[in-house]
Amino acid sequence: MHSPGRARWIAHLDMDAFYASVELLRYPELRGRPVVIGGRRAHQPEELPDGSRRFARLRDYAGRGVVTTATYPARAYGVHSGMGLMKAAQLAPDAVLLPADFDAYRRMSRQFKAAVAEVAPVIEDRGIDEIYIDLSDLPGVQDPVGHDPLGGLRAVAQEIRNNVRAATGLTCSIGVTPNKLLSKIASDLDKPDGLTLLTLDDLPARIWPLPVRRINGIGPKAGAKLEALGIRSIGELAQREPAWLIERFGRSYGQWLYEASHGIDERPVVTHSEPVSISRETTFERDLHAVRDRAQLSAIFTRLAQQVADDLQRKGYLSRTIGIKLRFEDFRTVTRDLTVDQPTADAVQIRRAAGLCLKRVDFTRRLRLLGIRAGSLSRADAPASTATRRPARGKAATAAPGNPLPTQPELPLFDTPA
Repeated sequence: MHSPGRARWIAHLDMDAFYASVELLRYPELRGRPVVIGGRRAHQPEELPDGSRRFARLRDYAGRGVVTTATYPARAYGVHSGMGLMKAAQLAPDAVLLPADFDAYRRMSRQFKAAVAEVAPVIEDRGIDEIYIDLSDLPGVQDPVGHDPLGGLRAVAQEIRNNVRAATGLTCSIGVTPNKLLSKIASDLDKPDGLTLLTLDDLPARIWPLPVRRINGIGPKAGAKLEALGIRSIGELAQREPAWLIERFGRSYGQWLYEASHGIDERPVVTHSEPVSISRETTFERDLHAVRDRAQLSAIFTRLAQQVADDLQRKGYLSRTIGIKLRFEDFRTVTRDLTVDQPTADAVQIRRAAGLCLKRVDFTRRLRLLGIRAGSLSRADAPASTATRRPARGKAATAAPGNPLPTQPELPLFDTPA
């Protein structure tokens, strides 16, 4: 929390095309070219005898995968995150296709956040590629420089950007305003490699002309309802009285819409919050059958359990509730969970408990997605709870903490109905 009597300055830092930019560090010859991330391992570049690389092309892709992200030249063709790769191939057939490497992205995420913390330690982590930073109490931030009343603030924000580039080789965009809501909008105004400083006096010129959907918290349904009411821009929203908005959107959301359109947001930068759950999931390139593809599903299930266990151990958590997520060929999604006797971060126990959850699912349809979730988290270094433990609906396997998950037949394969 910033000191009383000092101007409040909150930054939102967003890495530019993060996954794609990490790949361009690895393959610098692709700079300036349309590149799409989201392929399979088979789309890994091929090393040629002369030391050059042969890259997969989007035009040759066949399947139902989706775009994870794309470079700005690819985005210029209309390619965007979440788009089907087959649709993207129609828009940018000559774009290079690369597989995603989330381990590399997580490593780079830790590096850029450490670089920011060297300059500004009050950070709210918002995901792998974005953070909020409270700059209010940093030395020099409140000082003018020459004729620029925001010169000190501008210098600190630039120092953060320089530190990120020096540590990672990547660019970021930063929006700096009096609050989180406006900074989130501002960081996107001058992308890529942008630095945008706004005061509340800048609202009419820089914020109000933007579409209402640029406000984080106005989703597709609210956006469509606002448009049906003749409200397309943030400025048009700001012209409505609170009572009018409350009548149509309810007391809480209607009041929030009014405040958001006027740049009002008092939320603090939260430097620490406990995660609710940790999960891993994967969508298959083709629908898998629980019996005919049993071995493949078993291997995937085992890998997901190991990844969840690794995440828990790395972050220092234990889980009391293990669950599964399944999506079938008709897009029906099913979840099941189970409470284990003792909090765990062990891959064997997670795999066993998740396998017991599978026994409560009808597998008459093929699968397109499989996931494992660890919930009811507690810190691994916290004292053991004396609270009454709920009984598990199935016994979990025991193993030494941190042991890798065996793949031998002593563990059940992918469970299917009898």
